[in-house]
Amino acid sequence: MLLLATIFILSAAAAFGGVELARRWALGRQLLDHPNERSSHTRPTPRGGGLAIVFVTLVAMGLWLWLHRGGLPLPLWRYGLAGFGGALIAFVSWLDDSRGGVHSAVRYGVHAAGAALAISAFGWWHDIYIPFIGSVHWGWLGLPITFLWITGLVNAYNFMDGIDGIAGGQAVTACTAWLLLGLMLAGGAGTEMHAATVLSLVLAGSTLGFLCLNWHPAKIFMGDVGSAFLGYCFAVFPLLASPDAGADGRLPVFGLLAVAPFVLDASFTFFRRLRRRENVFAAHRSHLYQRLVISGLSHQTVTLLYLFLGLLGTGAALWFASAGNRWIADTAAIAAVVLVLGIPFLWTVVRERKQPSTSV
Repeated sequence: MLLLATIFILSAAAAFGGVELARRWALGRQLLDHPNERSSHTRPTPRGGGLAIVFVTLVAMGLWLWLHRGGLPLPLWRYGLAGFGGALIAFVSWLDDSRGGVHSAVRYGVHAAGAALAISAFGWWHDIYIPFIGSVHWGWLGLPITFLWITGLVNAYNFMDGIDGIAGGQAVTACTAWLLLGLMLAGGAGTEMHAATVLSLVLAGSTLGFLCLNWHPAKIFMGDVGSAFLGYCFAVFPLLASPDAGADGRLPVFGLLAVAPFVLDASFTFFRRLRRRENVFAAHRSHLYQRLVISGLSHQTVTLLYLFLGLLGTGAALWFASAGNRWIADTAAIAAVVLVLGIPFLWTVVRERKQPSTSV
């Protein structure tokens, strides 16, 4: 437990210091996010604080993997390949933050390259457990499914980073799920940790350090560099944990439940806009969390709601992975999906009916 606490505290301290340096640098360079008609903030705020999360994560994971290279289930170069994919995504996102925009085709191309590198490193999902159906063998069809999962979550996480604290809060709750799963797989905190366990600790610590300066009213924003990188990490977690879990087909569902508030909000909004024949690639303010803020709720209230939903997804994920009775485990997974989407949806509907002018 001392080692767990040390990794977490050092990551949080390093990230906090890095974010503060990034904030001062951004202020000096006037790298500010100015409010516009799509913004949820009201004053110019430095952006790019997620760069500290990226730096701390890549350095800490690289060091840990190098020191434990003899006991890894896969060759060291495979982990390096996946890490390079995350670095590429972070780099193009940083260019987007610092230079005022990168063409969408370039961004998506780099996201695709990052997904390809992760799949080359860890493979793809051959088997996916479907609640109440069982494990389904997908064969080669698992390749495009895995690819779409990675690129989709990179963009979904980016889209959901729109109010103070929400992206960092989701990261902390999701990391809690992966940390506890890693300890379960290892048989307890006293045994050798898996790479996914260490990554969850480093990400939790670094995002918590960032949250100290991002809680409302935020002193700095994460920027695409942080949100896209976090999306990539959480998309790769099920692949990273597969060798230690015996390529368990339940890991994709576990990974989805761990980030359920972001996946479900982003998916619901995407299909809602598609049904309305809106340009799904255009910037907007129609995510459920954005509509709740527009309806008059504070950043803190909405962020705390999504923290609660994140913990709900984490609890369901752990129950799904560990329960001996599959009927009960599957019921927990489906119930969590319904609640994580249903609670913000119903709250949004109620508030918008009371204030029709806020509906978007």
